[in-house]
Amino acid sequence: MRRRSNVIPVSAVIVTKNEEQRIVRSLAALEGFGEVIIVDSSSTDRTCEIAAQAGARAENFIWNGKYPKKRQWCLDHLTLKYDWVFFIDADEVITPELRREMADLFSRGAPDCAGYFVQGAYHWRGRLLRHGLRNNKLCLIDRRKIEFPVIDDLDMPGMGEMEGHYQPVLKSAYKNERIGRLKNPLVHYACEDREGWARRHERYADWEVAMNKKRAWPRDVSAGRSLAKRIFRVLPFRPFVAFAHSYFLKGGILDGTAGFDFALSRLIYYRMIRARS
Repeated sequence: MRRRSNVIPVSAVIVTKNEEQRIVRSLAALEGFGEVIIVDSSSTDRTCEIAAQAGARAENFIWNGKYPKKRQWCLDHLTLKYDWVFFIDADEVITPELRREMADLFSRGAPDCAGYFVQGAYHWRGRLLRHGLRNNKLCLIDRRKIEFPVIDDLDMPGMGEMEGHYQPVLKSAYKNERIGRLKNPLVHYACEDREGWARRHERYADWEVAMNKKRAWPRDVSAGRSLAKRIFRVLPFRPFVAFAHSYFLKGGILDGTAGFDFALSRLIYYRMIRARS
């Protein structure tokens, strides 16, 4: 039986800290979700005030230096209206097409997957990139079946309270569940502040180097993705492979100057990692 309500039965959760410059755009695009929550790390700006004005619920998070980190803490401790959770960052904006796709997915009843990957389409140098690398995030999840893994990174620099650049995993009781993929993307405003981008990626590089040294990476929910990542981490010319992958293989050249600049940013990031290794 199809649902008659237009409400998407999903709890949308935005993790924030001092995001007053970006949160309005992200919140406005979440119209139609049955619940919108920001989980804020003691912001000193107007992030929580803006969220409240938009009708979102604000919860504060103070990390104790241990696991669970922020996203798993949300799954463990928040009172949520729904079992399905959509994690979104303040620099991401759901497109109308993706919102309609989610609404249609849930209008047909309970989804037959434990979670869904969503592509991130990069907004770079003032334009939306149509080609090049797109990240894939397992960010629409059934919280009963999926969790963020505990890894050995508490003594590592770089990431702190937030889970790092790895995917959540299926809980052991649901290891045979399917993971789906949605067709339409999130828009990721990845580089509105070049200095901010550089600072973030320096932290990410420090953390990734430490992860590589400890071999602390969790297994991806997709065996193929897990293998590809392991191979990529040991390639001798990884910065140039990352550039060529985005600019040539994924067609970033078709995005002109912005496509070149984005591919170059991939090269720069992996050079940061190599310099720290």
